Amino acid sequence: MPIPMRLKELIRLIRSCKTAAEERTAVNKECALIRTTFKEEDNEFRCRNVAKLLYIHMLGYPAHFGQLECLKLIASNRFMDKRIGYLGAMLLLDERQDVHILITNSLKNDMNNSTQFIVGLALCTLGSICSPEMSRDLANEVEKLLKSANAYIKKKAALCATRMVRKVPELSEIFIPVTRSLLNEKNHGVLLTAVALITEICTVKPDTMPHFRRWTPQLIRLLKNLIMAGYAPDHDVSGISDPFLQIRILNLLRILGKEDQECSEAMNDILAQVATNTESSHNAGNAVLYQTVQCIMDIKAESGLRVLAVNIMGRFLLNSDKNIRYVALKTLQKTISIDHTAVQRHRNTIIDCLKDHDISIRKRAMELSFALINESNVKTMIKELLDFLNRADSEFKPFATLRIFQAAIKYAPDKKWQLDTILQMLKAGGSYVNDEVVASSIHAVSESRDLHAYITQQLYFAMYADISKQPLAQVAIWCLGEYGDLLISGTVEEGSHKIDEDGVLDLLQSVLNDTVTSFITRAFTLNALMKLSTRFPKAAGRIKEVVARYTNSLDLELQQRSVEYSALFKSYDTLRPGLLERMPRIGKNDGTEAPVSADATTSGQANDLLDLLGDDIPSMQPTQPQNNRGNALLDLLGSSSNEDSVVQPVAAMPPEIPPLNIYDKNGLRIDFNFEKATINPDNTVQMTLNATNSTAFPFTDFVFQAAVPRSFQLQILAPSGAVVPPNNSGSITQVLKVSNPNKQNIRMRVKLSFNMNGNTIQDQGEINNFPAECN
Repeated sequence: MPIPMRLKELIRLIRSCKTAAEERTAVNKECALIRTTFKEEDNEFRCRNVAKLLYIHMLGYPAHFGQLECLKLIASNRFMDKRIGYLGAMLLLDERQDVHILITNSLKNDMNNSTQFIVGLALCTLGSICSPEMSRDLANEVEKLLKSANAYIKKKAALCATRMVRKVPELSEIFIPVTRSLLNEKNHGVLLTAVALITEICTVKPDTMPHFRRWTPQLIRLLKNLIMAGYAPDHDVSGISDPFLQIRILNLLRILGKEDQECSEAMNDILAQVATNTESSHNAGNAVLYQTVQCIMDIKAESGLRVLAVNIMGRFLLNSDKNIRYVALKTLQKTISIDHTAVQRHRNTIIDCLKDHDISIRKRAMELSFALINESNVKTMIKELLDFLNRADSEFKPFATLRIFQAAIKYAPDKKWQLDTILQMLKAGGSYVNDEVVASSIHAVSESRDLHAYITQQLYFAMYADISKQPLAQVAIWCLGEYGDLLISGTVEEGSHKIDEDGVLDLLQSVLNDTVTSFITRAFTLNALMKLSTRFPKAAGRIKEVVARYTNSLDLELQQRSVEYSALFKSYDTLRPGLLERMPRIGKNDGTEAPVSADATTSGQANDLLDLLGDDIPSMQPTQPQNNRGNALLDLLGSSSNEDSVVQPVAAMPPEIPPLNIYDKNGLRIDFNFEKATINPDNTVQMTLNATNSTAFPFTDFVFQAAVPRSFQLQILAPSGAVVPPNNSGSITQVLKVSNPNKQNIRMRVKLSFNMNGNTIQDQGEINNFPAECN
């Protein structure tokens, strides 16, 4: 048998390959030789071959056939063999493979070895590949090593215990008694791993925190010794004494002080010392300061300490390092809900970040800027954000336009400023303004009765300058249709050309003729032209001709509108003025009726719920509601026969059903409000979902799904929107109708998802506590 090549030679050979195919050939050839060598019982080159196999594994090629060889190396008495064997075990084995169970006995033997480095290898490997079963089998061995006099073994054992507690939280009871003694160690490595172990125990077993809170004074002393210690070459990093240990202790103090007044008060002084005495000229100091701010904001700290923490983040915003500025913006975004006033002091610096070259910093600055808006600064902030919107990347514009609109509605000092802001937003947002904002903008205009002529004129000139912006055009066209007569009779602002009927119709016709105009905008235009046929009586013939052109349109919606409007001109011309009167003030959607049919519930949503529902839940195809209003209409028109006009008995009013809270987590609250029909053979209950958001940031992409057992029928209407506004400033509503013919207790499984600050949150569960009146 020839002597196999060394690892260095294999690396040199593979690196010399010029193509991927050549590399695969070399690797396959070497793997074949290694397989052949592994078949020998006494293989003196097993260690060398496993080392080469690990290199091949790191290149991405399969190396699972070397797992058993790693176990043979671990059983060897040579340290070199054990080191390669354990390294191979960490790379090639994990808890999902049965082979790793065979290593348990070797780990136990090596943890009792007299050589500390062999013990260290065993502990490292156990921490890397331990399964719950291995953790339970070897927990007592690790606990013995935590009591060792050797600091090297102690820190390895503490790290291994941390991983085991993460796998099996109930093992915390074994390690808690030992942790107190570990905090008395002078070796920083042991202290660092001990704090990491305590932090992990507090995280996986929150009921242990009262026990560890009694150790707060000891942790404070450790931290104070670090910041007051002089220069120590072994632990100094850029003038900071062991910043790694400081950060670990601060993180543990944050966990212990959260929602505990006494513990928080005990650490106020030390946090102030760390915040004022830590040098921020290097990354090590900035890391400690950042963790200090996190700790201050999470515990019940004094208001002065919170202001100090916000000021530290303000200094971070002036740092030339982009990473530090990003971290500061992200932290201030979380902080603003805790201390809004302190963050407001750094408003100008935050606005300057909107001009940063880094796109991630601009995004964070934009989100934080919107959170800073209130009644006192709305004009200044909106002006800056409109400037940002004009130059913003396309991916920012949908979010920015929505938030500018929400701020204008919520904080506007007067109606004229509100409408001017909406107009500027529509101009700057261009085609990135979503349909929800368009509809809400129309609603805002309809509410401003005294400003109809003014805003219609402004929209007319804006669309006249650029008809390519579809959202702007849709709002303008709606206003022209409703208030076109006010536009003609109104006073034209200085410097603008006079507006006449032909000018308005020419503009609308140019929209119809433009190739970039969408079908939705064309539909808006046809509606507006029909409205203007009563506002501009002299132009009715021209409008009739334009509308008739779309009777053969390829778009069915346009074709249907054109045919119906043409019929209105011909057969029902006397009814046209009354039918096309100015719309009354548009009321806000209270969620009692959905704007679209139940068919908007997509089959894709049903498929997403298959795993959630189980076998007893049918496919969620909504059923169409029965229309039982025919007789009522006949009675109203006076055309029903005597037989049909039998007086129906008056049904008793249904009992009032109390609302039900079904979700209250992560700032999102969802309530069900119930309404039960008085005469209903299917015993149908209408549930109106109401979702509100108590955080400072909007929840986007909100989706609610539900399913019921086969004995019920569920109809889900479309939601009122996909964005839950922040600070409980608005809500999303959605109607669900459940038919319960058998009058059983209603059960429903639900699943929801939404996006919060770029993070997608999903949750699901079952509701079985519906009020008895629903059944």
